[in-house]
Amino acid sequence: MAMEEKNATDYPIRRRNTTVAGIAETLEWVMIALVLAFVFRAFVMEAFRIPTGSMAETLRGDHFHLRCIRCGYEYDVGADYYAALKPMCSSCGYVLPDGTPKAMINGDRILVLKCIYQFVDPKRWDVVVFKNPTNPAESYIKRMIALPGETVEIVDGDIYIDGEIARKPANIQDELWMPIYNNDYQPSDQMLNKSGKLANISGDDQVWEMPFKNDAVSNWDISKGSGTVFTLDSKPDQVNIIYYDPDSGNDFTAKYAYNSSSSYYMRPTCSDLKLEFRFNSASSEGLVGATLKKYDTIYHAHIDFTGQMVLEKVVDGVSVELARKTIELIPKVYANFSFANVDHRLLLNYGDNELVYDLGTGPDGAGQRNTKADPEVRIFGAGSLSLAGLALYRDTYYINTGNLRAAEGDPFMLEEDQFFVCGDNSPSSLDARLWGQAGTGNNGKEYRMGTVPRDYLVGKAFYRYWADAHKLFGNLPLIPSISKMGSIEGGGN
Repeated sequence: MAMEEKNATDYPIRRRNTTVAGIAETLEWVMIALVLAFVFRAFVMEAFRIPTGSMAETLRGDHFHLRCIRCGYEYDVGADYYAALKPMCSSCGYVLPDGTPKAMINGDRILVLKCIYQFVDPKRWDVVVFKNPTNPAESYIKRMIALPGETVEIVDGDIYIDGEIARKPANIQDELWMPIYNNDYQPSDQMLNKSGKLANISGDDQVWEMPFKNDAVSNWDISKGSGTVFTLDSKPDQVNIIYYDPDSGNDFTAKYAYNSSSSYYMRPTCSDLKLEFRFNSASSEGLVGATLKKYDTIYHAHIDFTGQMVLEKVVDGVSVELARKTIELIPKVYANFSFANVDHRLLLNYGDNELVYDLGTGPDGAGQRNTKADPEVRIFGAGSLSLAGLALYRDTYYINTGNLRAAEGDPFMLEEDQFFVCGDNSPSSLDARLWGQAGTGNNGKEYRMGTVPRDYLVGKAFYRYWADAHKLFGNLPLIPSISKMGSIEGGGN
């Protein structure tokens, strides 16, 4: 019985000790997790929110997501007061009237891999986070342009390293194409009155007209009744041409829909262009192709329905073949076609086939530079075919006019452990081209003006999350950054 009484009083004590030990063990694991989380954030990876638009459209700060009320194209505009004035559609060029309702959307969230540059050097075109040299308490995000020991020069919007053009890898180039026109977005007949004006907006004087137009003798059907598909029915040996008229749509200047349309005045012309569409041929005879003019030189690219990809250059009015490739045509289905002249290279793509021609890496590789010559875009075809998904793009353009560092004729040489960075939204980015004071270091140390020192590199942006969340949840209200998420200023003007 005594033994039973002892055991009876002993069990609760054991349960109490077990409970206390369990709580202590849980707290221990929580503390370890917190320590690991802080270590992980400090040395491995950290989340940031971007409030400014210096890297738009690649990475957007706080912005408005808009849909053009004329053509329906969706685009983003910076949320600051100046950028939100008179936003212009990226596709049809329609300027939204004052007072158009706008809902604020938070800037993009990114994950930054920290300390990676303790083990490997940054690569050109990396999107990097670094301490602002003029105010190290701030973090900036830009694109890596030039590395230690290199000489950088910005010539007609392109980056030159040690006197030769720096070409962007294909995945980077895909990020940096900017829309000029997308034929899939056109006003409906119900939206327009007989004069081409928006019928539902009183006093609107912006007239829409198809920017692609027939040449003097052409059988292309590009009428409004044909919708977004262009068709051609002609003899296989009769070439028919349509051309893009920049006076009827967006032109070729380095405009950014993300910025206010009032800032477009005196923007330089960008002549690095890409035209893409899908085509379907109903016959085995004929051809389809595109023409891009850069400076004073005309380049042709076409697919011959006998199974040939061809690149040509016009010299003294005569087409001279540059490159050719034999391919297998995809019969009676829509196949992708794209032709680009970018970074002094011609790139023709058809389905999975590619034909590339190198124009040279020097400043005059794409021909004698004449920035006053307007670019030209044409589509030509012969036989029976149809085009869909037509879109025209321009390359990103790094502004180099004015009192800017590394401008044309004034190359900038980097020394050991010095880096040069620029924002993708070049007209609205406070970056290495513009910094007007030396970097601030510890104990009175100064860093060279216009450079990011190796010591101030934080890490590489490698993943964007919650992008386009408005498409899932609608336009979210703007919330401030929380302590667990850093805020990258971005250096927007």
